[in-house]
Amino acid sequence: MTAATSNPGRVEHDRIEVVHPDMVGKAAVVTGAARGMGAVFAAGLAARGVDVLGADINDEQMTATAARINAELAGSDVAKPGRVVAARVDVTSADEHEALAQRALAEFGRLDFWINNAGIFPFAEAADISPEQISAVLDVNVEGVLFGAQAAARHMRPGGAIVNMSSVSAVRVRRGRGAYCTSKAAVAHLTESLAVELGDKGIRVNSIAPGYIDTEMTRWVREDPAALAHALDVVPLHRLGSPEEVLGPLLFLLSDSARYVTGHSIAVDGGSRHV
Repeated sequence: MTAATSNPGRVEHDRIEVVHPDMVGKAAVVTGAARGMGAVFAAGLAARGVDVLGADINDEQMTATAARINAELAGSDVAKPGRVVAARVDVTSADEHEALAQRALAEFGRLDFWINNAGIFPFAEAADISPEQISAVLDVNVEGVLFGAQAAARHMRPGGAIVNMSSVSAVRVRRGRGAYCTSKAAVAHLTESLAVELGDKGIRVNSIAPGYIDTEMTRWVREDPAALAHALDVVPLHRLGSPEEVLGPLLFLLSDSARYVTGHSIAVDGGSRHV
């Protein structure tokens, strides 16, 4: 259920009520979990009984986010919530991903899910993309996904699931986002490669491709009237999405409901990739 507000394109969204009993008692790592979609993912998983190691390069914000989620769950009607534990990670480091996996095992005794959510969203016209910018975006958005998947695969048992965050920018060109679009196209293809190879271990790998989702990373859309008008025009549903609406597909991909789904990208974009 949704209810429009006075802000153009914005919709207040009810909490996703779907429950997957098979997820209770399992453990997940979520990178980029201090804010935005990552924080929603951590909270949504914990509300469904999953223990979560939330990791972010901003360890102070991650600690505050974990404390907030745990306090909210303690005061809620959730019968058996999981707990969120904060950790710091630089996703450009393969060693720090391995340390995350080891921390999850030490905290929870198992590792079932890994969500490669951390990313950066730089802007530059194609002629102005610097060596430093393209290197940074590929390091975080692509190598960060690869290193996370490698660490997860070393410690997951058959039945584990990895979800990477791609973007509709993987298939649609956006002016000034050449480096970002390139990185997300790489994530989409890397997801397919990982699915083929990690299938030998019984591990599923999928990706989610969000469109215009109302988060801190896309604040520029809401703050620029022309950009907002364009977004509302090209999205067939004529509104921005919410992080909660990305959580639903994530839960599906991690759950037993998707146990024969691997190597796919689910677009959560209000239909904008078709326009």
